[in-house]
Amino acid sequence: MLKRLILVMVLAFGAASFAEDGLRIAHVDSKLIFDGYKGTKRAQEEYDRQVAKWEQQGNLLQKELAAIKEKLDKQVLMLSDEKKRELEAEYNKKDTELKNFIDRVYGRKGELITENEKVSAPIIQLIRKAINEIALQEGYDMVVDRATGAVVFWKKENDLTNKVLEYLNNR
Repeated sequence: MLKRLILVMVLAFGAASFAEDGLRIAHVDSKLIFDGYKGTKRAQEEYDRQVAKWEQQGNLLQKELAAIKEKLDKQVLMLSDEKKRELEAEYNKKDTELKNFIDRVYGRKGELITENEKVSAPIIQLIRKAINEIALQEGYDMVVDRATGAVVFWKKENDLTNKVLEYLNNR
């Protein structure tokens, strides 16, 4: 939020001085680029295949758990105490296995997120490299991403970060 506010302020108040100084600013929509890039479609297909495998594994575990539960429910009156405990233990083991699977694959640090990053990170790097190359070729000083509000390219000589830090720290 603060980054976007600063960016809006820079663009709003600094546009006139940028133009006077000859600074050139361009913009891109990284989401449109990401979605329209052919490599993204191939990566999405690869990702979807892996997700389908995980869904199959999860469905199989759920079916196995449901079968044990059904067996336990239907035969509870006919089972000996020992057999009932064995079936309950089997059910608890399968339930734990399913919960562990869900956490391992779909949890906050799960394989789903890791796979998504593994597939998308090279594409994002390629897009940033292309933006940098085109910005340099076209003579732009800064490129702003409309999708995120972030500056994705800037010429180092136009960076005021250290001057602002010095100013603030010397007050």
